[in-house]
Amino acid sequence: MGVLGRATELKQRLWFVLGALIIYRIGTYIPIPGINHEALVQIFERQAAGIGGLINMFSGGALGRMAIFALAIMPYISSSIIIQLMTIAVPQLAQLKKEGEAGRRKINQYTRYGTVLLAAVQAYGIAIGLESSSGGEAGAVVMNPGFYFQFTTTVTLVGGTMFLMWLGEQMTSRGIGNGISLIIFTGIVAELPGAVTKLFELGREGRLSALAILLVVVMALGLIAFIVFVERAQRRIVVQYPKRQVGNKLYSGDQTHMPLKLNTAGVIPPIFASSILLFPLTIAGFNADGGPEWLQTIGVYLAHGQPLYIISYVSIIVFFCFFYTAVVFNPEDTADNLKKNGGFIAGIRPGKQTAEYLDYVLTRLTVVGSIYLAAVCTFPELLIAEFNVPFYLGGTSLLIVVNVMMDFIGQVQSHLFAHQYEGLIKKSRLKGQRR
Repeated sequence: MGVLGRATELKQRLWFVLGALIIYRIGTYIPIPGINHEALVQIFERQAAGIGGLINMFSGGALGRMAIFALAIMPYISSSIIIQLMTIAVPQLAQLKKEGEAGRRKINQYTRYGTVLLAAVQAYGIAIGLESSSGGEAGAVVMNPGFYFQFTTTVTLVGGTMFLMWLGEQMTSRGIGNGISLIIFTGIVAELPGAVTKLFELGREGRLSALAILLVVVMALGLIAFIVFVERAQRRIVVQYPKRQVGNKLYSGDQTHMPLKLNTAGVIPPIFASSILLFPLTIAGFNADGGPEWLQTIGVYLAHGQPLYIISYVSIIVFFCFFYTAVVFNPEDTADNLKKNGGFIAGIRPGKQTAEYLDYVLTRLTVVGSIYLAAVCTFPELLIAEFNVPFYLGGTSLLIVVNVMMDFIGQVQSHLFAHQYEGLIKKSRLKGQRR
């Protein structure tokens, strides 16, 4: 605590993050105008099993309240992923990626443009969907439908997303950790008490036994421990540097390692898989009669816990694990950088053979990582389908919470270590001056 008390900069960063997250949480309770909230509650009960439940989890309940932050930061995440994928297909973007800081700023600018476009399309779609929605006995969701409602809703939701994007960037630069990830983390954690309350409410009503509740709690704790263990797992490839001579001095060769994570793709595959599979349920939920018969049939087969849903879910997760890993890690570029800096892997020739070796190792790691992600995300899905456990206790939410918390704690520790080193350096200088 004494070290933390002296680390003034770290305290300022932590207070800034806390203030920004409080502003975010306040915004999730400010509703957009012209909404019949009783009807909204009824229609959202139909949407809770679809992609609405997924987005509501990431938005901290803002979608269920139809607040100004209802879209949360999802358009920015989608735009970021699309731009990253385009850096492979578009040569101009691939060249920008290699230009260092200037190229990165340009790509960030394109990402912001994409965020505005995606947010505008999604916001307009929500406005149109709300106008055509009815909450049954509570009446229509929109009190005064028309162009004015569509315009104000679109502008409000787009503005809310852009504000969150700006707030996240400020948290990254002036706070601790990744601001975007912390916003998603806060949204999930803020709804966890309600999910736990619902879990115990199911037990009080007799729909869940005490043994089943205990099993869910133990499973969640065990899943968190397992996620921490796997997320810290690395395959360390030893990289050697030859002896070099500078003037009359001969420096001995150095040795370091290249850490390759077991789960390189992170939480992107399960998020994409959930969004794709829950889309039919979402369309059906916007219709009071459930939509066309063929859409209702698809919704039945793709419901939580159904065999087709599980098989499709696992297949999409595995596919995106390999696809996204190929996007974020290029073995050829890594091999070229090692060759330029004089580094090599023992027993492997620099250049093409190094790239092939890295690709071979990364492929084996991705196989294990995809199995891990599929297991972590599928087992809670079966639990949700069998016992009607709240959606927030799913594997995707636990993955995000654990990953963000690990990254946040790691950065806090880095700041504390840097502060300690600065203190040691100052003490050594003062001793040197006294002598």
